[in-house]
Amino acid sequence: MTPILGIMASQISGHLATPNNYESIATVTVSTAVSSITFSSIPGTYKHLQVRGVGKSVASGIWVTLKMNSDATAANYYSHRLLGNGSAASASSAAGSTAGADFTTFYPTGSTAFVTDILDYTDTNKKKTVRTLSGYDANGSGEFNYMSNLWQGTAAITTLTFGNTANFEQYTHFALYGVK
Repeated sequence: MTPILGIMASQISGHLATPNNYESIATVTVSTAVSSITFSSIPGTYKHLQVRGVGKSVASGIWVTLKMNSDATAANYYSHRLLGNGSAASASSAAGSTAGADFTTFYPTGSTAFVTDILDYTDTNKKKTVRTLSGYDANGSGEFNYMSNLWQGTAAITTLTFGNTANFEQYTHFALYGVK
């Protein structure tokens, strides 16, 4: 059976991301506390976008929001969340706000790390789907989140704004990548 599986696996192509498929577009490292981080003039030359980051906020449990193309229409954003904290799991959903879609939570006690994928960001025939894996550890406590977001817009995404009402702390780092 093993030779057959090897032959079948050799037919796989085109859908697996390889390390060479990611190109750095821009990075931001916060030097003093700021309430938002923006990537603008995003080129439309990739299939998907990925944002990787790590950071803290100055207050506990503050939602970080994602706004696309500066759209402040609350009805255009929807979120679904799965959360685990080591002793319990929960799920929730929410309509967005004028600040955008909730996509992870930052804390002052431990750095939150996240990876966010923005799928088909230039396709003008689709509403945009965003998925985020994030988590933080505060020396034995913490949480893991899986977020799925929808932006009702069909325009190609050229601007991403990440907001935090309690400010991102110094050394918070966001990196934007294009996925071929």
